[in-house]
Amino acid sequence: MSKFATQSAPARGAAVVGSAVIDVITVIAEDNIERVTRRDGGAPVLQIEQGRKLPAESIESHVGGGGANVSTSLSRLGWRAAAMCKLGDDLNAEAVRAHLAREAVSHELLLQSETAATGVSVMISAYDRNAAIFVHRGANELLTAEEVAAAQFGAAALVYVAPLSSGSADCFGPLLLKAKATNAFTAANLGIRHLTSRTRDVLEAMGQLDLLSLNAVEAAALAPALIARGAPEQRKGRRVVPPECELMRRGLRSGGCDLSLSDFFEAVHGLGPKWCLVTDGAAGAYLSGAGGVFFCGPARAEVAGTAGAGDAYCSALTAMLVVGSSAEEAMISASLNAASVVSHVNTTDGLMSASQLQDALGKADLSPIQVG
Repeated sequence: MSKFATQSAPARGAAVVGSAVIDVITVIAEDNIERVTRRDGGAPVLQIEQGRKLPAESIESHVGGGGANVSTSLSRLGWRAAAMCKLGDDLNAEAVRAHLAREAVSHELLLQSETAATGVSVMISAYDRNAAIFVHRGANELLTAEEVAAAQFGAAALVYVAPLSSGSADCFGPLLLKAKATNAFTAANLGIRHLTSRTRDVLEAMGQLDLLSLNAVEAAALAPALIARGAPEQRKGRRVVPPECELMRRGLRSGGCDLSLSDFFEAVHGLGPKWCLVTDGAAGAYLSGAGGVFFCGPARAEVAGTAGAGDAYCSALTAMLVVGSSAEEAMISASLNAASVVSHVNTTDGLMSASQLQDALGKADLSPIQVG
């Protein structure tokens, strides 16, 4: 039986620091929006005719954002979760508070800005349901060092830092120092803007981090800084890579730098984190730890929307690792949680409960493999 199904998790507390927003999700039929393929190989572009009123298949509002998503996920998985998110003084803040209350997420760490509104995003979903997102981050950008100093993490076995925006990203180091002072397991899922604008601060804070989670684009953005610190730019000789492990085969490339995934993991571990996760969307994910590097493909899903998949994956994986599950079982659990989320348009309806995840684990046909 999975350690995740024991009574150890419900006795544990988790503090989740990150954003909370109102997601306005618009699903548009393919006939009403154009998709333009780019010659440079970049992501396709959606085109909407100016001045035209387009019929939508649906327009819905939901609570989202990394802090709200992850705290909701952990609560459903049996943790006593508290969300440290900064809200405005407005109706959207009331909606966030109501959502967290329904999900049994504590309000004790919630903060309020007197000058900025609660964050809002607008998602335009069409074709493969990989939504384009317009975001007004609002109060999410205004977390301060004083607020971090005043926060109470003492009862938390886990402190999870979701992507932080603008000025809030300056609190990353102090957050990890505070969490480590309480002996909490520390996990972070950093966004591309945070990594590229505050690379030095991120690297210096890694000594306080137990788990670093990035997607492939974010990992590539960090690669030049790791090479500058001594990671070998030339690829080392490796064992034959399984055909499904495309990211391990091609490595990480950014700004003219070329770093193998194995060397990336080695460089990250050298800075402090015991675990490092790199996700590659529908191409699977890689988890590196003391037992080696493991690859797991995605669980099957009928995709309704991709937003929130990363939060679902990282929250489940983190929860499993904290309670002592194996890397393989953690990755299977994460894949199942993410697959459930992408089968819904919004970011939280598909988040699994502990019992749902336990049932799914018993039926899962995923088989992680060691690749390093």
